[in-house]
Amino acid sequence: MIPAAAWGWQSDEVTIERLLGGLINETYTVRAAGTPIAVLQRLHRVFGPAVNLDLDAVTTHVAAKGLVTPRLLRTRDGRAWHEADGVWRALTWVDGETVHTVPSPAWARAGGELVGRFHRALADFTYDYQFTRAGVHDTAAHLARLRDRVDAGGDPEAVALGREILDAAAALPAIPATPRRNIHGDLKISNLLFVRDPAPVAVSLVDLDTLGLGTMAFELGDMMRSWCNPHGEDAGAVAFELAIFREAIRGFRDAADDQLSADERASIVPALETVCIELAARFAVDVFDDAYWGWDPARFPSRRAHNIVRARGQLALGLAVRAARADATDLVVG
Repeated sequence: MIPAAAWGWQSDEVTIERLLGGLINETYTVRAAGTPIAVLQRLHRVFGPAVNLDLDAVTTHVAAKGLVTPRLLRTRDGRAWHEADGVWRALTWVDGETVHTVPSPAWARAGGELVGRFHRALADFTYDYQFTRAGVHDTAAHLARLRDRVDAGGDPEAVALGREILDAAAALPAIPATPRRNIHGDLKISNLLFVRDPAPVAVSLVDLDTLGLGTMAFELGDMMRSWCNPHGEDAGAVAFELAIFREAIRGFRDAADDQLSADERASIVPALETVCIELAARFAVDVFDDAYWGWDPARFPSRRAHNIVRARGQLALGLAVRAARADATDLVVG
């Protein structure tokens, strides 16, 4: 049962509709007289309740800097979340369009500019995060988990896929060591909201459960992994679109180029290639485990089948980035 009453929403006053498409959290739109007024979410078990305190602190800071952002809505008794068959939270509604692939380089430039403004706003933010997911972008650990499952054997298709990913991982480039900064942590294109005015303008970052400290290598590398494959994670065919990469980098640099050191710029492309292979490994692990990622039953017969497509796609994307490594690096460090 959805605990809307914890925020004072009564069934005769609002309607609540499930929002599909998210991989992790269970998300609903709260509408009053047909107008969306809030987002209500049941968090995936990987997130501790204190993640809501981090969200509240970061969004308070960036809102004060003029950024549009979802804000945490307290329950009727002042709590940051409500527990009822899981952890629930409510956020203010932000109008905007979600896209799951980048429609054109202009959208990439708009998105890159928003990400740059977000990082500029956080440059002076000092905070002790209350929740941290362990092992995020611990590439060696993700590959080790995949190697364990491949070595244990099992389904021949899963084993063969795992070996392909491990072979590709053996040739990954080194990533320069850089300091940790405040980051969003999951800048896939569907975590930005846009408006058409008439050109695309990126207005807000959403899905703020991955806020924390991390490197710009993986912050921007994972962003480019999502943005530069116009076919998305669920397509059988993939491509690395250098034009999208170029415009996203230009947008970011227009807003926040002085926020990056030379080593941070040099780290982006190696991290992009690495995160593709890392995510392929994570999807492949769930081919064996069948336990973690959300999946689309309208398009796939099982979670395992969906994860096979995802893993193969991310592997192919990583190899495409490898082939374009020199050109992409010129766009970042030049």
